[in-house]
Amino acid sequence: MILQALNDYYHRRQTAPDPTRRLPAFGLELKEIAYVLELDASGALRAVVDTRHVAGKKKIGTAYLVSKGVKKTSGIAANLLWDNAEYVLALPDAKKHEDAIDKGKSDEYLSRLLEMQAAFRARILELPPEAQRDEGVQAVLTFLAGNAQGQIRSFEAFEEIAAGNPVLSFRLVGDTELICQRVAVLPHIGVAEDDESGALSGMCLVTGNTAPTERLHTAIKGVWGAQTSGANIVSFNLDAFNSYAKTQGNNAPVGKAAAFAYTTALNTLLARDSTQRLQVGDASTVFWAQRDDEPMEEWLAEIIGGDDPDAQSEKVKALFEAVRTGGFSGERGQNRFFVLGLAPNAARISVRFWHAAPLGEIAERVTAWFDDLRIVRSPNDMEYPSLFRLLTAITIQSKADNIPPRLGGDIVRSIFTGSPYPAMWLNAAVQRCRAEQRVSYLRAAAIKACLNRSVRDRDHGPDHPTREITEMLDPENPSVAYRLGRLFATLEKIQEEASPGLNATIRERYYGAASSTPVAVFTSLMRLKNHHLAKLSNKRRAVNFEILLAEIMSGIDDFPRHMPLQDQGRFAIGYYHQRQDFFAPHSQSHGEKNQPDVTEPEGDI
Repeated sequence: MILQALNDYYHRRQTAPDPTRRLPAFGLELKEIAYVLELDASGALRAVVDTRHVAGKKKIGTAYLVSKGVKKTSGIAANLLWDNAEYVLALPDAKKHEDAIDKGKSDEYLSRLLEMQAAFRARILELPPEAQRDEGVQAVLTFLAGNAQGQIRSFEAFEEIAAGNPVLSFRLVGDTELICQRVAVLPHIGVAEDDESGALSGMCLVTGNTAPTERLHTAIKGVWGAQTSGANIVSFNLDAFNSYAKTQGNNAPVGKAAAFAYTTALNTLLARDSTQRLQVGDASTVFWAQRDDEPMEEWLAEIIGGDDPDAQSEKVKALFEAVRTGGFSGERGQNRFFVLGLAPNAARISVRFWHAAPLGEIAERVTAWFDDLRIVRSPNDMEYPSLFRLLTAITIQSKADNIPPRLGGDIVRSIFTGSPYPAMWLNAAVQRCRAEQRVSYLRAAAIKACLNRSVRDRDHGPDHPTREITEMLDPENPSVAYRLGRLFATLEKIQEEASPGLNATIRERYYGAASSTPVAVFTSLMRLKNHHLAKLSNKRRAVNFEILLAEIMSGIDDFPRHMPLQDQGRFAIGYYHQRQDFFAPHSQSHGEKNQPDVTEPEGDI
């Protein structure tokens, strides 16, 4: 199903009306070429053009449409009219050469370089005679037959080329296209074969047609954490994986055209500039629609993972409006939408999750995600927080490196399937609140989402709570844990007003114990609050606090000895809600009459 959907996506993009969105035809690929060697008709090197541009913190070459690269293994296999400096110039890679010298194998490495360049030249000579007679091809052959290294040494770019072993190609002086793109060459370009001795014909598992099967599938690049040279989804690299005397890709027969289609589509979706990928933790997630012109293909990554509050907020609101007004009804809503989560697994790629559903269902589940997260906040907090910010909020020191490896992917899967959020998320959020004695907006949103999704999913009985946590303070919430959180926030507020300018309140000393073993803390805090109330100069203020305490305590028969994880989450939400209510600019209730307007600092309670 996954490969079929990717194959269909390739054919849709390959025939797209917009030429800029078309994927390469069979036998071609977009390849980043760092340097272009400009030759004249006689094969003399006239210029070395650096095509690189800055992208983030590194330089990357301009992408050109070239012949499909061969599957590189431990042997020697050259590409047609483009390759790295080792193949094109027999130029030693600085690091490899240094390693070879350390191992006493320098002569072997240099001899191998000559074989690599010979293979590069032989690959060109495999072209039909009419292609070899092309002026550009003749220039390349003449250049290779001469002193290629000697010519390039006179150019300023030589040092960088020698140090980095970049990808090179050729162009005739005055031309705009590469020599491998010339009219005489293009008709003869096909998928280069590295060794087809083991290839068989069979029924393609993707298309159902009988065709020659692909023995070695093209590597998939762009999966975070996988090998930089790429990894495979379909791979049989040990005898134990083979059956019926078949080897490698013949164990799962996929036709050459279908293998090219699905790998090209997936590599395009995973590209660094793709708007259809989302990276959260170790899960590289891509998504696409069944039909053309679906804005959700371009929007979804920014809606869930975007870090531009204005752009993200605009798109989320547009999504809510479309769901509300029936924008996903009819044919558009039935358009299938695909979500694929990938993670590294040694030399392979593992499928973390796969979800295919009508677009209308996907849209409803994404809006449900933001509904789950919605909770009262300060004006400076993001209205629709990104998943990345939610995850860093529950990690040590708020560092992305500390995000649990599987958590991001598991949350994304819950978003699109509508299943409960992973228990690890709730546990991490509650533990961070206890460790830092602080319930931030993002942690409160995460806890609320986990608890409400769990309540909806549970098979409720007479002993299980069915009340979901509301966006704002809920004085009628019967949960003892929720009321204890409110009580703790009220006691802290009384202390703050009784002793202005305190460096530390009861939160710094008692939050962790109060949320897990209430009976050990609240009996002492309730006695201490009488002392704090007596210090208030405004006696009306003290009376209002007494009224609020009585209202909260009316739902608490006794202080529990221990509270399980979910109740610790309800405690955190009760504390957060009550604190936000204290600092809301309205507050003419719950003991806050005549309270001046105060706004909480961003992210801090």
